[in-house]
Amino acid sequence: MFNFKTILKNLGPGILFASMAIGTSHLVLSTKAGAQYGWLMIIPIILANVLKYPFFEFGVRYTNVTNKTLIEGYLNRGKGYLWFYAIITFVTTFTILAALYTVTAGLFINLFNIGHSSIAIVALCLFLIISALLILGKYKFLEISLKFVISILFIALLVTTVLVLLKGPVNHIADFKPLPIFNDVGILFLIGLIGWMPTTVEASSWISLWSIEKWKTQDKPSLKESLQEFNIGYIITAILAIFFMVIGWYTLYGTNTHLSNNAVSFADQVVRLFTEHIGTWAYLFIAISAFATMFSTCMTAHDALARVSLDIISLLKPKTKWYGTRNAYATGVLLLTIINFVVIAAFSANMGDLVALATFVSFIVAPIVGYMNLKNVTSNDLDSQFWPNRQLKLLTYAGILFLTCFALYYFYIIIL
Repeated sequence: MFNFKTILKNLGPGILFASMAIGTSHLVLSTKAGAQYGWLMIIPIILANVLKYPFFEFGVRYTNVTNKTLIEGYLNRGKGYLWFYAIITFVTTFTILAALYTVTAGLFINLFNIGHSSIAIVALCLFLIISALLILGKYKFLEISLKFVISILFIALLVTTVLVLLKGPVNHIADFKPLPIFNDVGILFLIGLIGWMPTTVEASSWISLWSIEKWKTQDKPSLKESLQEFNIGYIITAILAIFFMVIGWYTLYGTNTHLSNNAVSFADQVVRLFTEHIGTWAYLFIAISAFATMFSTCMTAHDALARVSLDIISLLKPKTKWYGTRNAYATGVLLLTIINFVVIAAFSANMGDLVALATFVSFIVAPIVGYMNLKNVTSNDLDSQFWPNRQLKLLTYAGILFLTCFALYYFYIIIL
């Protein structure tokens, strides 16, 4: 039974997960999926959410029972596990944040109609603002602000989706031919969609870090309560992914409309796409909602990567004490700002390259990280009564097999 008061009290890590997930994978990839391939894309979206669920659930389970992060669990399994995760984090540090901030900068330029502005400069301003908010507000500010943002976004997308469905699908042009899915281009798109749907599997450790941070200010909930809170956030991410897909399908599929890889142009296309079905009066509302979505995603990912990096360093170099100082978190946040600003400046406004690289890495390592998480929650770190049940284990194996086969199929295409 759900106790609403208890769930409301425990809301935090699950909402941060939802906010982090509802970013590029939803706003960009889900919309494109519906626009380019139509209703068929609901299949990989649902499959990805269902088959990757255990990987994220294990992050909540392991941390609640052991009071340790998943990353500490990797070290307990062997230093090779930790080094592997450290390498993944190092690669994603140079891609995920840069991609997210690029899209957000494009939305900001669109919202305030400052098309003459440089993506890199706007992104730098966003980096500095978010860095200041994270350093000064820390976890508490992050949690409170994102509860508000997720609520507004869900309502806005629900209204838009209903209006789109009532209006019906757009008429296909006379010479429209559906794009093939199982060719090089289609497979690459599916890799991007599944790799970041609902988000990257390595983000499972982010949830465990947020959980520990929340428990510093309140009593730790039971395992059942923690899983209920996480499931709420996870279900929200899945529903919103379908909303975005439906909007792209009903408004663009069959029109041969090309969605730009340029951040500013894409932002303008998406916002106008929404307002066409609500009315021009809603332009500012939709633009602000879309911007708030990406802004909050940037905040959560920035915060998480800073925490993960510090946790990895503390475990790899336990004799180094700087990571435990008051300024360590601030240093991590600022270093990520500098690194990713350099990446954005190098890639300019072409977010396609950034997203493709980030999603490719996430897709390839997803089954490996999923297996690592399974090893954690079925280890001696937990009493066997807290291990996942048989059904959840089977779902985990199915997810690992699915992602592995898809990755092998991708390499098969590339080789041929």
